[in-house]
Amino acid sequence: MQSTVLTSVPHHAMVTLVGIVEFEVVRQIRGPIEQVFARLADIEGHNDWMPGKGSILRGTRQTSPGEPTLGTTYLDQTSFGPTPGEVVEFDRPHRLVYHWWDSSKAGKVKVEGWPGYRLEVTDDDTTLVRHQASLHTHGLYRVVTPLLRWIAVRERTATMDALAASFEGRA
Repeated sequence: MQSTVLTSVPHHAMVTLVGIVEFEVVRQIRGPIEQVFARLADIEGHNDWMPGKGSILRGTRQTSPGEPTLGTTYLDQTSFGPTPGEVVEFDRPHRLVYHWWDSSKAGKVKVEGWPGYRLEVTDDDTTLVRHQASLHTHGLYRVVTPLLRWIAVRERTATMDALAASFEGRA
């Protein structure tokens, strides 16, 4: 099962300074839910299975000690520069949400995103993964929202395809 759903958020008075993109990418992953969740939660492990081509991600590292959990921080190296983030939801093995942001030199958030995963058991060895992504652009960055939407959909789709591929061929 492969699907991508794009939605638009209605304009409200509050949205005048924020551009919002929300979408979902769904995949059936041939792996038990616990293993799929563990792979998604292992921040530094992303370097082993994330796509090398067609992705803006160049590498990632955990910046707080211990096993990944709620509040764990990380730093992504992307083709746009370093991007800090934090785990904001952690409900093993069903829900995981990251929050990343890009700020100006003055500390104002320009762009931020919430890539999240909702996992459901479909049978003993298959997990349905709903990858829900939300992207907010602030201030002048609203004008690039359509471009960032395109990049985000491409990036999140590549992530889900790489996740599925990382479970193929395992014993």
